[in-house]
Amino acid sequence: MMSHSLRAPGRHAPDRSLFALLICVLVLGVGCGFQAGMAERKKKAEEKSKKDRKEEGVPVETAALTRGPIEEVIKASNHLEAEQTVRVISRTSNLLIELMVEEGNLVKKDQVLVRLQDDDQKTTYDKALSQLNQAKANFRRTETMFKDELISQRDYDDGKYGVEQLQLALNEAQRQLDFTAIKAPIAGTITTRLVKLGDQVNPNQHLFDIIDFDSIVALVYVPEKHLPNLEIGMPARISAQSLGDAVFEGRIKRISPVVDSKSGTVKVTLGVKGAGKLRPGMFVDAEIIVSTHPEALLVSKRSIIYDSDQMFVYRLGESNRVSRVLVEPVLSDKDHIEPAGGFEVGDQIVVAGQTGLKDGALVKLPGDSEPEEETAAEGSESTNSPPADKVSG
Repeated sequence: MMSHSLRAPGRHAPDRSLFALLICVLVLGVGCGFQAGMAERKKKAEEKSKKDRKEEGVPVETAALTRGPIEEVIKASNHLEAEQTVRVISRTSNLLIELMVEEGNLVKKDQVLVRLQDDDQKTTYDKALSQLNQAKANFRRTETMFKDELISQRDYDDGKYGVEQLQLALNEAQRQLDFTAIKAPIAGTITTRLVKLGDQVNPNQHLFDIIDFDSIVALVYVPEKHLPNLEIGMPARISAQSLGDAVFEGRIKRISPVVDSKSGTVKVTLGVKGAGKLRPGMFVDAEIIVSTHPEALLVSKRSIIYDSDQMFVYRLGESNRVSRVLVEPVLSDKDHIEPAGGFEVGDQIVVAGQTGLKDGALVKLPGDSEPEEETAAEGSESTNSPPADKVSG
């Protein structure tokens, strides 16, 4: 009996160890399978989320290309000058007894500006006239006697010469008398008056300045590369900051035949039509119109992107994606560029928001509805481990 009870525990011990090991293996297997399943589900959820998430467009504004006029202009600036400007100088001396014009008055050529006292000049003139008349009467008798051969050729020549000398004296007296009435040498505007009534005027004294505002010109200097394109008569626009938005018509009046070696520029004289409020000495901006295209395709300069000295724009294509297009300019003004080709009327060009865009980028236009964001379905699987199968012993 004793020996039987001692063998019983030894026989069942290996069975219990094997059973415990089997339980451990099953538990570890279920745990690893659960973790592998969770990782696989998480990976699939992330892939589905990326697939379902829509690409977000870049907000931009576009404008359709249209046709219109465009000009190629050469810009330059300088001060205005008057080609017809004179200083009125006195040629005789006397008191100023009559002042007939003031600063700002318009005068005609040969209009009397002032009169000087002329008593002495009139006396000299009357005396010369009297002497000439006497000499002419004497010479008529001399001619008659010469025809009758009563006097010699020498007496005849002396009489004729005397009349000529007195005629010259009368002409000089007349000139001196005329000098007392000082006249305008050109038509224009009195810009400066330097004398007043009662002044003693002396020879060569500066009395007035007269400027013909119709002779105002702008002398501008343009780079020599433009010389082949310039022609006399080309239109120009002239404006002055002090006169606001007023624009005055002009034309090329003269083109210098030489190039300044220091500055590399050519002097161009622009005549102004109807100077109006323009004045000599005023600083102006000039635009010489070299070429005009009335029906050009116009690309707004707002849309231009510069890259390595080249110009590009982004054109809207299908599915709200843009393409980058090179712009080769033909003409250019302050607002637009006429491209050489590659565009059509109606093309939608990005004019705002293009900074940072790339070729083929998705864009969003004003007024587009917000895309519905589809969230990735993570699944509603339970995070708890599935129930393990029962192991019967």
